[in-house]
Amino acid sequence: MKIAVLGAAGGIGQALSLLLKVQLPAGSELSLYDVAPVVPGVAVDLSHIPTGVKVQGYGKDNLADALTGCDIVLIPAGVPRKPGMDRSDLFNINAGIVKNLVDAIADNCPEACTCIITNPVNTTVAIAAEALKAKGVYNKNKLFGVTTLDVIRSETFVGNLKGLNPANLHVPVIGGHSGTTILPLLSQVKGVEFTAEEVASLTTRIQNAGTEVVTAKAGGGSATLSMGQAAARFCLSLVDAMRGENVVEYTYVETNSDDAAFFAHPVRLGKNGIEEILSYGELSEFEENAKKAMLDGLRADIAMGVEFVKG
Repeated sequence: MKIAVLGAAGGIGQALSLLLKVQLPAGSELSLYDVAPVVPGVAVDLSHIPTGVKVQGYGKDNLADALTGCDIVLIPAGVPRKPGMDRSDLFNINAGIVKNLVDAIADNCPEACTCIITNPVNTTVAIAAEALKAKGVYNKNKLFGVTTLDVIRSETFVGNLKGLNPANLHVPVIGGHSGTTILPLLSQVKGVEFTAEEVASLTTRIQNAGTEVVTAKAGGGSATLSMGQAAARFCLSLVDAMRGENVVEYTYVETNSDDAAFFAHPVRLGKNGIEEILSYGELSEFEENAKKAMLDGLRADIAMGVEFVKG
């Protein structure tokens, strides 16, 4: 399989590329693209790691070559969040970056599964969808917003709170990928009981975990290592599914639900991307109220993306 990372020289891109180099099945090809001039060096650096994954770097003039023949494209390109910024502040810069990259995907590998990491994901996924529609190649089963970071943070925070190994936990997270649109379904965590106070405080911490990192890095960037791990986890699940395994992941996709045009759901992945969008099940009263409260904001985020492309 050929997998491209667009924005491979950035903090997320380098972490993601490293994890894929050491975890992808032997015989895979990793195509690294960035406008930054260091990307050939990143590719050479990774190529010295002894695995059966071939790595090739592509500079700003070689995007078409980087994409040709790709099965999966991951897009972490863009500017990171800085202290005082929310994800909507990133919109003006990152929206244009995502649209240009998705246009190139449409031209060079329209059948590829496209995984959007660039924030604000609530909006950039809608931009990608409209860009693909404009090129006549949109397939809703092959476009994903990567929200896995919300899942792994939830698993970590629950494990730490309850003295459990987070690797053995599964915490469903639905909705979107910013602030109150992130909705962990703590009522569905098997074998763990929470007080009402724990649910409220954990939910708030999960929703604000990105800000926790931005503040701790004191102007030095946003979540890169944990995001790299989350994106690698999602990509490897997609690879397994495309090779015939039965895989379910939570991801932000186009839905037929009444919630919003795009919504993070559990989905069954397969050879052609999404095989089935699964129900997220029954919500507690707290979760139901939180969902109702965030839907208008999520729908507005999506509308902003549609308007950006349609002008």
